[in-house]
Amino acid sequence: MRFLPKIFSKNSRPTAGGNFFVTIENIIGFKPQNLKYYQKAFTHRSSNLFDEAGLPINYERLEFLGDAMLSSVIAAHLYKEVPTGDEGYLTKMRSKIVSRDHLNELGRDLNLIKFVESKVPPQHFGENIHGNLFEALVGAIFLDKGYLGCEQFIHKRVIIPYVDIARLEGKVISYKSLVIEWCQKEKKHFYYDVFEDNGIDGERFFGVKLSIDEKVVAKSRATSKKKAEEIASKRAYFAFQKEINSI
Repeated sequence: MRFLPKIFSKNSRPTAGGNFFVTIENIIGFKPQNLKYYQKAFTHRSSNLFDEAGLPINYERLEFLGDAMLSSVIAAHLYKEVPTGDEGYLTKMRSKIVSRDHLNELGRDLNLIKFVESKVPPQHFGENIHGNLFEALVGAIFLDKGYLGCEQFIHKRVIIPYVDIARLEGKVISYKSLVIEWCQKEKKHFYYDVFEDNGIDGERFFGVKLSIDEKVVAKSRATSKKKAEEIASKRAYFAFQKEINSI
């Protein structure tokens, strides 16, 4: 069991952009008060670190907290900005803003992955590491600065640059959900045939064939079943776009 050393000073954990304090200040836009929260936000479970009470130190619990804070701040913003939106509309819009793809985009834009302490090589992280780190960072800000500090960061880094109500209204969250909903309404039989398709490169891939009414309408290949199904669904959506959008 490795215990976390006392490295929570202003000069702790050097990074490509200078010391950790300065790096965090540049990302969040104000001076952090307690660096230990941010250290934890960038610590991967593979580091196998523990505090003095024997509790694991990694960003996973901060992810949970950050997810809740994002939802709360975004919900309040939508409630104020769209007074005519009913509960269903507001829920759908919030889901688009805090979707996994969007959170991954936010994490990539801030290049958070380069600050991670981990025993796992970066190329072995899954795509969701970017969004996970962004949520953990939000959680750390909440613990360090409270709700107002958290709200300030989300407005600066999420709402101002990314939240365009008109654009989001037309944004598709899940092509798979759209295709399934259309098939169910039109009483069409659909089936996702998922199989391993590793080829000769040694990396694990999955292939998907999407059939509608016993006819294969789309195929895809990706590094996860979920991603392969979504790609196939997107191709099917564009093949049947007129029919799907007419219902």
